[in-house]
Amino acid sequence: MMIARVIGNVWATRKEENLNGLKLLIVQPIDSNNQPIRHELVVADRIGAGVDDEVLVTSGGSTRYIFASTPLPIDAVVIGIIDSKEVRGE
Repeated sequence: MMIARVIGNVWATRKEENLNGLKLLIVQPIDSNNQPIRHELVVADRIGAGVDDEVLVTSGGSTRYIFASTPLPIDAVVIGIIDSKEVRGE
């Protein structure tokens, strides 16, 4: 898992049929000091995150199974919206 900040949305009127109804977000992975790390990612979201939210993102093959009945062509998904975090020394 990684912590990321939502920095934008993606709209695609034409896409894989199984992705219809699934929100796509652009996220920037961040470290524990809120500094950007890595490059931006497009992630699937079905829990309602929005721009400026800090979120938990997971990636890899298992993300295809967010709907048990139908594997999706995705490799990263928002699994939580962060309410707060505590980092040693703060």
